[in-house]
Amino acid sequence: MDYQVNQIDNSQLEFKITVTPEEYEQDMKDAAKDISEKIEIDGFRKGKAPYDVVKRKAGEMKILQHAINSIVEKTFVEAVNEEGVDTLGSPEINVEQVVPGNDLVYKATVATLPEIDLANPSKITVEKSDKKVTEEDVEESLLQMRKMQSEEEKKEGKAEDDDKVVLDLDMSIDGVPVDGGQAKDYQVYLDEKQKHIPGFNEKIEGLEAGDEKTFTLDFPENHYQNNLAGETVDFDVTINEVYKRVLPEANEEFAKKLGYDSMDKLKDLIKRNLKQETKQKEDQQLEISILNKMIEKSEFSEIPEKLVDAERQKMFHELKNDLEQNGVTVEQYLEDIKKTEEELMEGFTEDATKRAKTALISRAIAKQNDLGATEEELEQEIEKIRQKYKDNEQAQERLEREDVRDTIATTVQNRKVVKWLKEQVTIKEAESEE
Repeated sequence: MDYQVNQIDNSQLEFKITVTPEEYEQDMKDAAKDISEKIEIDGFRKGKAPYDVVKRKAGEMKILQHAINSIVEKTFVEAVNEEGVDTLGSPEINVEQVVPGNDLVYKATVATLPEIDLANPSKITVEKSDKKVTEEDVEESLLQMRKMQSEEEKKEGKAEDDDKVVLDLDMSIDGVPVDGGQAKDYQVYLDEKQKHIPGFNEKIEGLEAGDEKTFTLDFPENHYQNNLAGETVDFDVTINEVYKRVLPEANEEFAKKLGYDSMDKLKDLIKRNLKQETKQKEDQQLEISILNKMIEKSEFSEIPEKLVDAERQKMFHELKNDLEQNGVTVEQYLEDIKKTEEELMEGFTEDATKRAKTALISRAIAKQNDLGATEEELEQEIEKIRQKYKDNEQAQERLEREDVRDTIATTVQNRKVVKWLKEQVTIKEAESEE
């Protein structure tokens, strides 16, 4: 194998790599065996046909194309190791020459690890909150459970307290109807904060069935719907029905209906769950604070755009998955916020850069302190995932992929780095919040 290296800019290298037929001969044999396991060849069991027979059946070019990924992966790693550079992410591959029996020539463009002057974690102090779970918290959770079990009765008179209001809604700006701002039989619970229309509940409180009302609301500048952000919106509403919510009593019968022996045992469980949830949130916030301090106190050379873009892509896919779980497509979401996909991705840049710096810090700390995932740790983590998705055949197959295993290994490594950082920094307990 022969290679040449060109510095594209401060954060990217281009390798031009030439691999001779002799060097990729074994890859061709492995590819032919793999192909023979997938196609029918007369006179041979799958995977048992000789190389020459597979070559006649499938063609040498198909074998070479099947082998390219293996050849590139192996030779690129070898070139990078020989050059002694730290790279980030997967390279961008451009095959320039691919002819059976001839040299394989390709270019690999890859981002390089920027220089980092790591902050000393032992000189960093972070504050950890210490929120206590109170009886009021328990009662509030119990109230929400009762609301989930409540019944509704149509009522006469004014909407108040936690009543449900069913209404027709028409929104407009300067006389022009708002796209998607019309609704029939729109349901509103007065005691639930309106995220979509801030201040709306207060405007309809006190109305009763048959009432009509016109009013305006000023939407905040940071409202998630761009077409409404900072706008003064006119509302026309007609109240169709008002329902009173009848909550079950918080007594032994209610506890038993939920599967608990007594109200005391139900409250004990609620309190334990709240404590666990509070601790998890505090731990997460502590970790974020530590990493933010490390980013703030560390110094970085130029962050490769390729690395930032990779984080933007991850953020996009995370958003897409969240939307789909709520029955919303990306297309619907983009239409709602009046943005293109490119504009959405550009909006991710600041957070993506921060995530990229976090990944760089974690990698540097892991390398300095030998905190990488061991083979045993990796296999244990994969086994946990395998058990979690034991009935999902597609998920099981993904666990065999090298890139998936690498991602899992990185997750284990990051976990070890955060644990190490917690042991190094000074953690100051915040005043207890009663």
